[in-house]
Amino acid sequence: MDITLDYLPLLPEDKSPGIGCVGAGFIMADCQLVAYRDAGFNPVAITSRSFATSQSVASRHRIGKVYASYQEMFADPEVTVADIAVPPDIQMAVIREAVKNKNIKGILAQKPLGMNYPEALEIVRICEDAGVVLAVNQNMRYDQSVRACKSLIDKGLLGKPILGTIDMRAIPHWTGWQAGMGWLTLRVMSIHHLDTFRYWFGDPKRVYCSVTQDPRTAARFPHEDGIAMYILEYENGVRASSWDDVWTGPAMEGAEKDIYINWRVEGLEGMAKGTIGWPSYPDHVPSTLDFTSTKIPSGWQKPRWDEAWFPDAFAGPMAQLLVAIEQKKEPEISGRDNLKTMALVDACYVSAKEHRSVEIEEILSKYRIHS
Repeated sequence: MDITLDYLPLLPEDKSPGIGCVGAGFIMADCQLVAYRDAGFNPVAITSRSFATSQSVASRHRIGKVYASYQEMFADPEVTVADIAVPPDIQMAVIREAVKNKNIKGILAQKPLGMNYPEALEIVRICEDAGVVLAVNQNMRYDQSVRACKSLIDKGLLGKPILGTIDMRAIPHWTGWQAGMGWLTLRVMSIHHLDTFRYWFGDPKRVYCSVTQDPRTAARFPHEDGIAMYILEYENGVRASSWDDVWTGPAMEGAEKDIYINWRVEGLEGMAKGTIGWPSYPDHVPSTLDFTSTKIPSGWQKPRWDEAWFPDAFAGPMAQLLVAIEQKKEPEISGRDNLKTMALVDACYVSAKEHRSVEIEEILSKYRIHS
């Protein structure tokens, strides 16, 4: 039986389209541009709030043009793809400017796509009305173990999925822009896990979510969702759950650390389990996958890779956008598809606030009616 796993993204035949980068922070400078150069993509221009920072990042990654504003950069005919890495509260304004330029054929937007579902819906409409292809940087889908698990499911090696879990005990680096938003984990970290469950199993029927503050971050700024736990229910009986523990005990206050992200998928005919190497960054720790199947009665299979989520998986979202433009089709993570992830996140907030399960259709229909 073929057990070759599809864990790498499909790359475009033409890697020459000029990418214009908005933002010069960690995600752009240390993840996306590193992955783009390794994949052979063509970033040609950059801009950010700090011209000096843009110049430094441009020099580091051999980017020929530095602009003082994104409006100027978008007008450059060499820029045909906009790579936007800005906080969610200003992403819509940047996208409105991008689509005014006929040379812009595609946009890669950051997650969360907006501050909430209705804002994300408006961003999708803006791009569709302008005929611009919109993709979303849900890069956990391109973590090697996550993508390989999807390949196992698609090949039928696990049989019908029954249960999926993610157990995160890790301390993210919270950025300064989050301080004034009143929220923390669900739209920034959990959104990866919710989107991964959608990637593996499809769209759930409903979700139940419970949250509490992260004591460490609460000392810096108030927020409603620090530690988050949620259960997804599917009509076909599949259940998925994640524990997103961003406190992990006093690991930064003098106690011993126990930091990891583990995941597990159980099916009628097999089981897969894995680790996510991201919490060890900047150390290069590839994610792992082990699986067993009744169709391969020879113990645990343990494929291993050299690639890691940070930075290698960041090539995937840009690759699927370039392929979509090249082949004139929807990206794998299109803005329209990502609306369902955004609706799932919003459903988690409603569930946590009202202490009840929330059907995803409740979010979708509310704004469909008013659209």
